[in-house]
Amino acid sequence: MMATSIHDRLQSSDAGVRRIAVIDLPYSEEEDHIVPLLLSALADPDAGVRLEAVKAIEGYEEPEVLEALVPLLKDSDPEVRQATAITLAELKEPASASYLVPYLSDGNPEVKAAALHAIRALRVDAAFEPALQAMQDENPNVRREAVGVLGYLKKPEAIGALTNAAANDPNQEVRRIAVGALGYASEVSIQPTLSRVLTDPAWQVREEAAVTMGKLGLTLGVPDLVRAMDDEFWQVRVKAARSLGKLRAKAGVTALCEALQHPMSNLRKEAVIALGEIGDIRAIAYLELAMKDVDSDVRKLSKLALASIHLNGGAS
Repeated sequence: MMATSIHDRLQSSDAGVRRIAVIDLPYSEEEDHIVPLLLSALADPDAGVRLEAVKAIEGYEEPEVLEALVPLLKDSDPEVRQATAITLAELKEPASASYLVPYLSDGNPEVKAAALHAIRALRVDAAFEPALQAMQDENPNVRREAVGVLGYLKKPEAIGALTNAAANDPNQEVRRIAVGALGYASEVSIQPTLSRVLTDPAWQVREEAAVTMGKLGLTLGVPDLVRAMDDEFWQVRVKAARSLGKLRAKAGVTALCEALQHPMSNLRKEAVIALGEIGDIRAIAYLELAMKDVDSDVRKLSKLALASIHLNGGAS
């Protein structure tokens, strides 16, 4: 009875009734009818109904579902296109890539960006060349999604394009994501680019550069990280402090000790942790003062940092 009722509602002339029926459909007891009815709803003339169908069909990875879903990347309604990209991005079946690849070179930038977003997590080699070409697209959303694909694929051949985007792309979000994507690189040759990016006009890009330097263990970038400890944005200083700690950078001790006086407790915490990781005896007096910090976490972390320095004999 439930399935029949939903079927009747899906045939209603009222789009609102059809939309609610689609929302109810996944909870129907007639499981065998769910996918066929959702597939029909994907072709509904009303965008609201199609939107709910796209959302409801998430998790079904049958070939017929993918075949019906992927063309909605070119739907006339922007919400439907966006929901389709999100639903497709949740698919973990590599076989779905074959349906997406043709859309990676679509002439519509919105479609191309959506397809790149959807295929990213599948990590399929077939997406590499289209993503590389998309790095030259005029649309920043396309370039942003292309960077995401290349970052997921982690191919050495993409490092040149990612490095160029990190340093030169006119869109700050593309630059930021490109800097993060370089986190898989092993070439020391990207260090000059990261050093340059640490002076980027956008603090979010500088912050990402500080993180990536520490992640890659680029000790040649220590002087730049030390300078970043004077950044006007505390968020950049936090990540610089974290990376100096990861790198066991003794050259950063003075800057980290000075950071213990910063009004932002998050920065003081990171500075304390970094000083404990570095283990330099020059930090002992500053950490002892930090034991009286107004922030309880700073006090606790200072105690741990001091214990670590004493346990390891300190490094001068």
